Amino acid sequence: MLEKNTHLKREALLEQLEMYRLIFDSIYNGAIVTDINGKITHFNKPYGEFIGVDPQAQIGKHCTEAVENSRMHIVAKIGIPEINQSHRIKGQNMVVQRIPIQRDGRVIAVFGQVMFKDVKDVRKLAAELSLLESKVKLYEEELINLRSTRYTLDSIIGKSESITSLKQEALRAANNQYPVLISGESGTGKELFAQAVHHASARKLYPFVRINCAAIPRDLLESELFGYETGAFTGAKSGGKPGKFELAHQGTVFLDEIGDLPPEMQPKLLRAIEDNEFERVGGTRIIRSKFRVIAATNRDLEKMLADGRFRKDLFYRLNVIPINILPLRERKTDIIPIATYLLGQMAQEANITQINLGREAQKALKNYEWQGNVREVSNVLERTMSALEGDTIHLQDLPFYLHRSRKRKIKNNRSSLKDVQARTEKEAIRYALKETGNNKAKAAKILGIHRTLLYKKMKKYDLPLHS
Repeated sequence: MLEKNTHLKREALLEQLEMYRLIFDSIYNGAIVTDINGKITHFNKPYGEFIGVDPQAQIGKHCTEAVENSRMHIVAKIGIPEINQSHRIKGQNMVVQRIPIQRDGRVIAVFGQVMFKDVKDVRKLAAELSLLESKVKLYEEELINLRSTRYTLDSIIGKSESITSLKQEALRAANNQYPVLISGESGTGKELFAQAVHHASARKLYPFVRINCAAIPRDLLESELFGYETGAFTGAKSGGKPGKFELAHQGTVFLDEIGDLPPEMQPKLLRAIEDNEFERVGGTRIIRSKFRVIAATNRDLEKMLADGRFRKDLFYRLNVIPINILPLRERKTDIIPIATYLLGQMAQEANITQINLGREAQKALKNYEWQGNVREVSNVLERTMSALEGDTIHLQDLPFYLHRSRKRKIKNNRSSLKDVQARTEKEAIRYALKETGNNKAKAAKILGIHRTLLYKKMKKYDLPLHS
C-alpha cells in the first residue's frame, strides 16, 4: 500500500512538472531563468526560435554565452528588477524585463522575459492606445451631445417644395461617397442636413466628426485636423495625438464654416481629401484614413473665389453635390410645422403636455421675416414658454415685435430688405422705450439686447437719448 501511494505521488508530481513546463514554453515572446551565478536553468522554445538556438543546448551555459548583451547575472548580484528595458540582439532592439526571484529575503534565481521583439511594436501599441483614448473621448463627447448628433432625414421638418426637393437630394447624396457642400444662412440647419446624409449612408455606424473651421485657433488648426507626434511643439503630450481626420476613419468629416479656413491650410486640406492620406504635425509617417467629406458655409464662396480668398481647386473638389438651403422667410409654409415640431420637443424635455399655437399667434409667426431662421424661431419659442401660463400660445404671449409686425405690405416695392429691417428695428425700439417710460435698462431687456447696444442703435436711428 505504501509503495502504491508513493507511486501515485510520483505520478502527480511528474504531471505537475509537465504542466509547469508547458506553461513556461507557452510564454509567447520568450523566457529564460538563470541561477545566482548567471547559469541558465530554463530556456523556453519561443526564445530559442527567436534567436535561432536549441533551447535544451543552452541549459548549463552562462547567460552571456547564450544571449547577446545579457544582464541576467548582473540582476542576480544587485537584486534590483529591470522592467521594460531595451535589449539589443542581432542589431535589433527589443524590450525585456529581468526579475530577481527571492526566497527568505535572498536572491536564488532570475526570471527574464521578452515583452516585445521589436521596439517598433511598443511605438505601434502606444499609437494604437493613443488613438483609442482619443476615440473614447470623442465618443464621450458624442454621447453628451447626443441630442444634437442624432439627426436623420425625418428630423428635417417642412412641406415646402424647396425642402421636399432638398430632402430628395440629401437621400441621393447618402447613396454615394462624393463630397457635399451645404450652403445657407446661419440657423437654416446646415449641420442637420449633414448629419441626415451621414445617418442615411452606409457610414452611419462609423464616426461623424465635426470640425468648426472658424472656432479653432489658426495656430492649432493643423494639429486638430491631422494630429501631432511627441515633441512636435511646446506642450505636445507624450505619445502624440491623432487628428480629427484620423478619428473619422470609415466615417464622415463635417467641415463647418469652411469659408473661414485660413488660406495656408487650404492646400493641405485639399491633399488630405484627394488622397485620403496625411502626416501628423512633427511626423514623417503617412497616415491613411478613408472618410467622406461634407462641408458647410454661410459665406459666398464664389465671391471669395473671385477675391482670391478661397482656392478654386478646393472649391470644385468640395462642390460635387451642392445643397443650398433657402432662408426661412423664403419658405413661409415651413414656419408653422417647424414651430409645432420645436414646441413638441420642448414640451417633452420639460415633461409637460403639448403646447399649442393659437390662430393669431400662427399668423404672427408666419408674417415675421426671421432673420435668424430656425435658430431664431427656437429662441423665441423658448422665451415664450418660460413665461407661458396654460397650454396654448396666444398672440399676446409672443414678443411684442412679432405681433406688431403682423405683415405690413411694403408700400414701395423697390424698398430693400435692409430698409424694411431698419424701419422695423427703429419702431421696435420706440415701442420698448414707450412701454418702459424711457427706461433704457428695461427697454434693452424687453428687446433682448445689451443696454450699450441699445444706445448705439438709438444714436443710429436719431432717437432722443433723453425724454
